[in-house]
Amino acid sequence: MRIGYHICEENYIIHMLGRKYMTSNMTTGSPRKLIGKFIVPLIIGNIFQQLYNWVDTVIVGHYVGIEALAAVGACGSIMFLVFGFVMGLTTGFTVPLAQKFGAGDEEGVRKNAGNALILSLIFMTIITAVSLLTARGLLKLMNTPSDIFEYSYSYLTIIYWGILCAAFYNLMASILRAIGNSNVPLYSLVLSALLNIVLDLLFILKLGMGVAGAALATDIAQGISGFVCLIYIYKEIKMLRLHKEDFDLNGWICGNPVRIGIPMAFQFSITAIGTIIVQAVLNTMGSLVIASYTVAGKIEALATQPYSAMGMTMATYSGQNWGRHDTRRIRKGVKSSVIMSTIFSIVIAVIVYTTVPVMVRLFVDENIAQVTEYVRIYMILTTTFYVPLGLIFIFRNTLQGMGISLTPMLGGIVELVTRSVAAIIGSVYASYKIVCCANPAAWLTAAVFLVAAYLVQMKHVEEKLAVEAGREAG
Repeated sequence: MRIGYHICEENYIIHMLGRKYMTSNMTTGSPRKLIGKFIVPLIIGNIFQQLYNWVDTVIVGHYVGIEALAAVGACGSIMFLVFGFVMGLTTGFTVPLAQKFGAGDEEGVRKNAGNALILSLIFMTIITAVSLLTARGLLKLMNTPSDIFEYSYSYLTIIYWGILCAAFYNLMASILRAIGNSNVPLYSLVLSALLNIVLDLLFILKLGMGVAGAALATDIAQGISGFVCLIYIYKEIKMLRLHKEDFDLNGWICGNPVRIGIPMAFQFSITAIGTIIVQAVLNTMGSLVIASYTVAGKIEALATQPYSAMGMTMATYSGQNWGRHDTRRIRKGVKSSVIMSTIFSIVIAVIVYTTVPVMVRLFVDENIAQVTEYVRIYMILTTTFYVPLGLIFIFRNTLQGMGISLTPMLGGIVELVTRSVAAIIGSVYASYKIVCCANPAAWLTAAVFLVAAYLVQMKHVEEKLAVEAGREAG
């Protein structure tokens, strides 16, 4: 029985290679090498994606003013709430696709892709409408200062009109990553990042559109990156050339991605609620503090992209291997990723802390000394805890790739509670330093929870598989 399985497995791999699909089967070979090869394009791609926000922030900070920079920063946590939900949904919708690919089920891959497209369109239309209707109210709820309120509202509403663009790219990229292709999302992001720079310069400097121009440039660039991925899928990956019947919503097929996607989306949003509480506290401390925290957040967002890339890698890796119920191989992949992530953490922490003054000057040309000091305080407190941050991404995404979505959501709740408590304490004492401790405290508690949950879940899953194997043998 086992010999027959391996023959089928080898035939499937040969079939895939023979048809020259730009995919990667992560169910065979060295986990360390596969993860390392897969993660490099993702890291580069994520960095380019962050350049969208960097370019917006740099140009706004230098050419519109520090109040406009604070306005963009004040939107950050609300955007994370919405776009985190979007990313969670689109990623979750493609987890079953990765599992079908790992199992060698091409028809299942197509049907899951078609249903993911329809589900994404439905959900994103609803999310766009709700986001636009609640934008002004959320900004008021977060104590957004009056001197930057209209800037923030203008930026936020235009960004929200581009939700479909962002969702489109994330879905296309997630589909490609699910079948082991991390290169094309990179190429599309490089193209769109360059386009974003050109459009920023055009809209802000030439047309004088201010923060609205920055938001519009981001929307357009993300939409184009999605179309680049779509064109590639249609032309090069025959397995994903969908037929009319693949778009028929099937209760069974839809149920699985929705079951995984919704908890993943809520996990991101729960985390975002904590950042909203932090931002609301910071908004009471003045525009200079808000602007400084914005700069620190942009630096951190870029510095921590290896962790996000590792999470995406492990979601694909565990998803494909779970399609074959190979838990031993999943464990090996997790061990390799933990070692890589720890090395990343040490190197990144050193680089970030030593380059703070240079980084700050990229974003602002006024109040530099004060902004640098605020940013330095934040970085001292957070870089120390990059190791647990990396563990969060590894264990959360590994569980999600296996179709276990409730536990990661509970991890998000742990983050929310810890981050909120720290922010409230910071508010009581009017302490910027205490507020800056909110993130590292949340990372530490969530990491402990997720590592423990992973060990328990894996033991449970392996016992269940052993029982099923015993029944089949009997």
